[in-house]
Parts: sequence; structure tokens; C-alpha cells
Amino acid sequence: MKKRRPALQDVADRVGVTKMTVSRYLRNPEQVSVALQGKIAVALEELGYIPNRAPNILSNSTSRAIGVLLPSLTNQVFAEVLRGIESVTEPQGYQTMLAHYGYSPEKEEQRLMSLLAYNIDGLILSDRLHTPRTRQMIEIADIPVVELMDSVSPCLDMAVGFDNFEAARQMTHNIIAHGHRHVVYLGARQDERTLIKCRGYEQAMKEHGLTPVSVMTERESSYSLGGELLRQAQAGYPQVDSLLCTNDDLAVGAAFECQRQGLRIPQDMALAGFHGHDIGQAMRPRLASVLTPRERMGRIGTERLFARLRGEPVDAAMVDIGFTLLDGESL
Repeated sequence: MKKRRPALQDVADRVGVTKMTVSRYLRNPEQVSVALQGKIAVALEELGYIPNRAPNILSNSTSRAIGVLLPSLTNQVFAEVLRGIESVTEPQGYQTMLAHYGYSPEKEEQRLMSLLAYNIDGLILSDRLHTPRTRQMIEIADIPVVELMDSVSPCLDMAVGFDNFEAARQMTHNIIAHGHRHVVYLGARQDERTLIKCRGYEQAMKEHGLTPVSVMTERESSYSLGGELLRQAQAGYPQVDSLLCTNDDLAVGAAFECQRQGLRIPQDMALAGFHGHDIGQAMRPRLASVLTPRERMGRIGTERLFARLRGEPVDAAMVDIGFTLLDGESL
């Protein structure tokens, strides 16, 4: 038999006050006397009381919660984005309701439906490609929406990110400037941003009169996949002397594979990644990468969301927070 959760009345009975008094304390402890504050706090702890916010959500059509849809829970990029989001939500007394959709627009639609059922007050998204049903639900919900990770693609409401195309184009130019001519692009997932980066790489190659070559897979990124894609690049394009990887996971995996093959980095194979993760900066030779301010992106996006919730004007729909090229020692 399922154990009954302690109710508000149980706390009131323990302290010897009315339910209304306990309810006032839970909304704002300063609404009851200092003596009662201590007694109620002790009773709540002893009983293990868990507040039930459903009635408040239903009566006020508000949840003091922000919905966050992330495509991956294993990718360090989104862990840092989430840290930036929660640096703003927690001081405001808001919860983050997190859902994961594995880069699938159809799953994003399903997860969004679940989040909206809880009357979330705002929504933070990580992609720009949404199903028609997702767009319809967002329009009907009529809540502030921020899309992260991209500052160029058209957005539903507000966006905070960087120019993926330009970042990949500049890093490719950087690789070529170090004397490498046979640059191959390695991509995983084939999500929207991976494809945008590929186009930036291709543009840079064409600007130098070079032939772009890419090795792509729909599988998720991993260190082992980076090594596998390097071997595929070598088999299909033996002249390869350098790699631009869609993220640091693939680049670090390719570095491990170079070590297994006895290839020197960067003399025999130059490597560049994306996002500037700590592992790439700790390895030797230090990985060249595009440093993206993920935590700052999450923080700024959430601050703009709260500005809208407060009814304040938001000056620009899209904010570009830029990127930094890290030369490292692998070019």
C-alpha cells in the first residue's frame, strides 16, 4: 500500500495552528511571527512535508517554472548552458523543468506538450528546427521563448548565441594558414548546427581554391567515434593532413587515434575542435578549438526571458555573444 504523503493539515496539527497559517508561512515566512516560523520549520522537517503546488498552478495559471528543452544530456556544452540558466532562475525563486529530446524534432514536440501541461512561465529551446505542431503550441501558449546556440537563423521570439557558420569558416582559414591544404570536416548527429558549420568549412575551402571533403554520421559524438571517422577519412581521402571537427569530443578521439597510429600532431595530422572543452585544453598537444561562452549564453538568454516576464522591453530579438579561436598546439 502506498504511503500517504504528509498534508498541510498534518503540519498545522503538529504546530497547533490553522492550515492558512502554514500556507502563509510557505508563501513567505515573514508573514507569521518569528516564534511560529521556528515551530513550523521544525514540523515541516520532522514530517518530511513536500509542498503541493498543483492547486496554485491551476488557480493562477502560473508555475514559477521555466521549461528547458535540451537535445543532449551527455554533451558538456548543454551542461554548461544549464548552469548559466540556473544561475538566473534560482535567485528568482524559479524552478527549471528539464526535458531531453535527443535531437529529434518529433520528440521535442512530445516533450514540449508535457512541459506546457504544467503551465510553465517561459521556455528555453536549443534548436531552430521545430515541427509545425511545436510552433503552434508555442504560439497558443503565448509565453516568452528564447532559442540558444545560434545568432543568425530566424527565431520564434528571442535568441542568444553565436555565428556557427562564421566560426567554422574562420577556424578553417586558421588551419589553412598553418600550411595544411587537405582539410577534412568530421561531423556527427548531422543536426542543424553541424550542417551549418560544415557549410562554413566548405566556404573557407573554396575561398582558398581547395576541395572540401566531409565525413559525416548520424550517430552521437564520442571519443571512439572521432577515431573511427579519422580512419574513414584516411581510407577515402589518403591525402588528409588536417581535421576540423564539429566538436571537441570528435577531435580528442581523433587525437587518440593519431597516437595509436604513431602520427605526430600537428606535423602529420593537424586537429581543430569546437567549443573549447577543458579536456582539449588539458591534453598535450593542446587542442585548437573554437571557444564558445556556453554558460554566459544560458545566463543572458534567461535574463532576457525574465525581462519579458516582468513586462520590460527587450531591445533586440537576437544577441550575438561571439566566439574565440584558440590556436592551441595542434595546428
